Amino acid sequence: MAGKEYLDTFLSDLVKTGPAGCGCAVARDGELLYENYFGYADLEKKKKITADSVYRQYSATKVLVCTGAMMLYERGKFLLNDPIYEYFPEWKHTMVAETQEDGAIRLREAKRPIEVRDCFSMAMGIGYGGPEYTHQMMEKSRAQLAASIGDYTLRDDIRAMASVPVMFDPGEHWLYGFGHELVAGLIEAVSGKSVGQFLKEALFDPLEMKNTGYHYFGDIRERMVTPYQLEDGKRTPIAYSMFDERFEENAKYEAGGAGLFSTIPDYLRFSQMMACGGVWKGEQLIGRKTIDLMRTNQLNDQQLKDFAAPYLDGYGYGLGVRTRLDGRRATGNTSVGEFGWTGYMGTYVAIDPTERMSVVYMHNSVPNMEQYVHHRVRDIAFGML
Repeated sequence: MAGKEYLDTFLSDLVKTGPAGCGCAVARDGELLYENYFGYADLEKKKKITADSVYRQYSATKVLVCTGAMMLYERGKFLLNDPIYEYFPEWKHTMVAETQEDGAIRLREAKRPIEVRDCFSMAMGIGYGGPEYTHQMMEKSRAQLAASIGDYTLRDDIRAMASVPVMFDPGEHWLYGFGHELVAGLIEAVSGKSVGQFLKEALFDPLEMKNTGYHYFGDIRERMVTPYQLEDGKRTPIAYSMFDERFEENAKYEAGGAGLFSTIPDYLRFSQMMACGGVWKGEQLIGRKTIDLMRTNQLNDQQLKDFAAPYLDGYGYGLGVRTRLDGRRATGNTSVGEFGWTGYMGTYVAIDPTERMSVVYMHNSVPNMEQYVHHRVRDIAFGML
């Protein structure tokens, strides 16, 4: 199949000047179509990338967390239009921060409560940071939390963030950020388990994802790839990578938006289960119709404008995943409803239930070169069909 050769050529050329190492795997209907690894997990030690190399997932964590939450949804544990305060009472009186013409901030009560679906679809009003009043208050709340508690938990964070005014009324805009921490907290609230323990029992163990988790175990630490800063043709090791301290065995915070590590074979098994109607080795882990709901666009016209970016041309956003729209600004050769997400340092998944096909690609570098790399990997992989 020519696509295999094209992927080999593209990725072998990529690691000459881009990420130090990478890997990619493609499967369809349970059959492995492609798997290969290029370059180094550690340039200085001449340690090669292999199938056992472990990558920081960053926001690729979101797909797994939202899938876990939707498994609880289809068990009747919550409804998407439930107010989030039913699970976190301190969120009952959400305030909106409005900037006036003179620059002053006016606080008022939100027009409606934040609903569970707003958290999945990033429409709840708190992002990941910035100069806005909301995010200044977010940073202040977290600083106070760290000063008073030290290594705080997800539940501590959710409790503290309830006092932060949101940037807009729930559901009016799309803003990438805190929503998935609330989704992870919801898992804990309705399952009675930590998000890491629930995901292990519901997904990682059944899928034999033996190299995936929030905290180091076995020889995971030694198999983690070295992250690199790419600048002016140079690749410099990053001594400390964001959130690495959360991998430690005694760390408390397990996030919804980032925090997992995994390997390409592990993530491929998950992606194939999702591509094949929620079934893995004859066991139904999640319902096909629930997956269809996850990959249904949730954004209205205004939210699609907020979401728009060159990397996301042709996509909308579902319940925690980007989702391919019906031909609008189509820039890829996947089916309508193909879904997935990406991670800060270069992890990527594309899942196409129509073709029962999935693609997993990973590297750990900054900048992540996502548009250049991911879209080419996607297009070459689906060119195999």
